[in-house]
Amino acid sequence: MQKLRKIIYWIATLWLALGLTATGLVQLFHGVDGVGGGNMMSALGYPLYLMPLLGILKLLAAVILLLPGFSLPKQWAYAGVFFLVVGAVYSHIAAGGGIVEVLPALLIGVLTVVSWWLLPDNRKLSLTLSQTSV
Repeated sequence: MQKLRKIIYWIATLWLALGLTATGLVQLFHGVDGVGGGNMMSALGYPLYLMPLLGILKLLAAVILLLPGFSLPKQWAYAGVFFLVVGAVYSHIAAGGGIVEVLPALLIGVLTVVSWWLLPDNRKLSLTLSQTSV
C-alpha cells in the first residue's frame, strides 16, 4: 500500500509541476502578447502586469515541490498554489465563465490536494510544540 501511495504522490506531483511550469512560462514570457493569456487576464479584469509575477511564482512553486527537503518552503508552495486555484476558480465564475474555463484550475487544485495529502513523511514539516509551565 505504501508503494502505491508513493506512486500516486509522484504522478500527482509531476503533473502538478508540469502544469505550473507550462502556465508559468506562458505568463512569464508571453505576458501581453501571449496565446490567449493576456486576453484571459483582461477578460477577468486583472491588469496584465500581474502575469509575469504569477509566472515567476508558479515556476518557483514547481521547483520547490520537486526538490527534496525544503519542508517549510514546500508547505508555502502548496498553500500558494491552493490560493491561486481558489482565486482562479472564483474569478472565472464571477466573470461568468463556464465549466470549460474553470476546469483547468480545478484540475490543478485536485493535483495540489492529492500531492499534499500523499506527501511522504520525510518531506513534511514537523513541528514539535513544547509545553512550558508558568
